Amino acid sequence: MRIHALQTGTVAVKEAQRSGSHGSGPIRLLNTLADRRWTEPLPIYAWAIEHPEGVIVVDTGDTARTAVSGYFPWWHPYYRLGVKLYVQPEEEIGPQLRQIGFEPGDVRWLVLTHLHTDHAGGLHHFPQAEILVSRTEYEQASGWIGRLNGYLPHRWPAWFAPRLVDFAPEPIGPFPASIPLTQSGDVRLVATPGHTAGHLSVVVQADDRAFFIAGDTSYTEQLMRDQVVDGVTFDNTVAQKTLARILTFVRQTPTVYLPSHDPESAQRLAAQQVVPDHTADVTIR
Repeated sequence: MRIHALQTGTVAVKEAQRSGSHGSGPIRLLNTLADRRWTEPLPIYAWAIEHPEGVIVVDTGDTARTAVSGYFPWWHPYYRLGVKLYVQPEEEIGPQLRQIGFEPGDVRWLVLTHLHTDHAGGLHHFPQAEILVSRTEYEQASGWIGRLNGYLPHRWPAWFAPRLVDFAPEPIGPFPASIPLTQSGDVRLVATPGHTAGHLSVVVQADDRAFFIAGDTSYTEQLMRDQVVDGVTFDNTVAQKTLARILTFVRQTPTVYLPSHDPESAQRLAAQQVVPDHTADVTIR
């Protein structure tokens, strides 16, 4: 089994989104948008897993079509004030897969950690894959409610009909709910709400360590270790509980932690570098 980091362009967000903001709910988001500090361009990683049961892709990155005038809703404050995307056609997930020897049609499963455009904008490359997304995420992202929440359901392909995941009470470490993706059980989907209500992560279990494909549970490994909730979470308490569970998991199991926008994720993957075991004690409430 082998995991590849595929960089599909870059994104810049407000520093308060990456490192956390003050307040909760809408106030937290307003404080984030009001921040005048931008991050450096951050990588947008998708992940390809070569597995004996078939190729698995986690997230799609974004599309170069975001550069086209009118792609984003003009009325939504986040797209006017909160994000800058840079994706070239050759950086999309399809060309990136070809560079490692696979066609999009070779992919058996496409797992979406969540449906924000920088994780689902490349959906059009995968009309043949079985696509999985949590039921909660799909419901939150669909229709006009989804558009108000910052999703772009009107940009999804017409054929998009994912398999909706309902998590079972099958614990994995401190996580009370998960489901196996592979028959062998070495790739599992884990509920990690916080950044969005239906966010999920993918845990790949190798012989002596786990690989935690984290989506946007945090923007860097260090922010997870410091238990810093991001500036756009829908619920601070839920996000904090997820971060506490992740930290407990990586202390119980040697784990390579792979957030989507951490500039060091690809290097940690290449080195199979686990999270250092000198983090503070946490309590899951």
